[in-house]
Amino acid sequence: MGWRRAVLMFSSVVTASLLTFGCGDDDDGKMTSNEGAQGSDASVSQRDAGATAADASRGVTMDASSNGLRDASVNALIDAALASDAAAARSDGGSTTPAPDADYTKAESWLCRPDRPNDACDVDLDTTIVRADGTLELEKFTPAADPPIDCFYVYPTVSLDATPNSDLVPAAEENNVVRAQFARFGSKCRLFAPMYRQVTLTALRASIAGMDMMPDRALGYRDVLAAWRWYLENENKGRGVVLVGHSQGSGVLVQLIRDQIDPDPTKTPLLAALLLGTNVTVPQGQVVGGSFQKVPLCKSPEELGCVVSYVSFRSSAPPPSNARFGRTMTAGQVVGCTNPAGLGGGPGELHAYLSTAGAGASGAPMLGWVNGNDPAKVVTTPFVSVPGMLTGECKSDQNGSYLAVSVAGDPATPRVDDIVGDVVTNNQVQADWGLHLIDVHVAMGNLLDLVDAKVRAFQAR
Repeated sequence: MGWRRAVLMFSSVVTASLLTFGCGDDDDGKMTSNEGAQGSDASVSQRDAGATAADASRGVTMDASSNGLRDASVNALIDAALASDAAAARSDGGSTTPAPDADYTKAESWLCRPDRPNDACDVDLDTTIVRADGTLELEKFTPAADPPIDCFYVYPTVSLDATPNSDLVPAAEENNVVRAQFARFGSKCRLFAPMYRQVTLTALRASIAGMDMMPDRALGYRDVLAAWRWYLENENKGRGVVLVGHSQGSGVLVQLIRDQIDPDPTKTPLLAALLLGTNVTVPQGQVVGGSFQKVPLCKSPEELGCVVSYVSFRSSAPPPSNARFGRTMTAGQVVGCTNPAGLGGGPGELHAYLSTAGAGASGAPMLGWVNGNDPAKVVTTPFVSVPGMLTGECKSDQNGSYLAVSVAGDPATPRVDDIVGDVVTNNQVQADWGLHLIDVHVAMGNLLDLVDAKVRAFQAR
């Protein structure tokens, strides 16, 4: 049968059973075909993709975006299925005719750019703080009026285009993931988020069905590199910059850092790279020497030019032996973990910004944040924060290194005692994926605090 028919058949199976996934990246930021490098998620650490574990009763969250029913399951699978090996990610492409270069001088080639009015980052980010005693408090979002630095974001695999590689026209899926993962950084920095021709969910489905649509796996990186060069030449002007990515997007940024920054970090005013939901490798006990030779893992909030990276799993459901994230096959290397709530080590409180709906294509939404039927306790903002409920700590065991997320729910209090964020198939939690779907959400407030600290350090130089 032709690949189109196979994709349609597989699509219905995935929709029925794989209800929501995310994606990751491999240890070197290259795409490897067994683990998922590009999907509606974010990128898959090419050799170590993975994201979801917990209790089936908690349901499945949607993909990285904050609203809408999403085929997140495919997202994660993309990360896991399209992470072809490092060489393939850089040079192999199925197409014999090179695609034309993207034009990043055009504002429409960007999801977010400061000179673009009403772009994907100009959205409602108001949050309801849900305290343990059931009281609600509104937290209004206010973007920075004159931010001193810039943030440059590469989004996870989200494209639902029917072609092997996506086009450069934003659709709902790209806009939604920007809202969930990046727009909130507008309180700290000017926002730059280029469209890029990533490997699509359609190509992922075909690959899983055994039908290769021959996507150009180097095309997405080529686009991001062009956007980065345009940014440096036209917008940077010596401003500090933070790189932000998740899953497939993180994988692209790993390659960008390796090629463009790591050879001589002094040439780029990099404050930090937030490479989330992917595997950044280092030698055991070291902070540099694996994925990068000169750009280290961050060890303090004020350190500049370093990397924050982690893959998240529930502390009650650590990575299994087949975990898609947090482990590497490279001898002498481990996957680095930097806890944004405690870079110096030990546990720290996670300041999460979670989707209020918390739903995935599985139809397992977050039914409410306060127990009971009091209409005054209904959350109407797109995001919620749950102070005192979540803590994170970097852990490692025989199955990998990861950010262990602990949920301190108390059934005796009015606030719900758990969150959603696990991938579930046919009512079964897919433990190998951990909390990949909410890697960014679960520590968003901590990441913003880190950006603040790095801005102060940058300005004090």
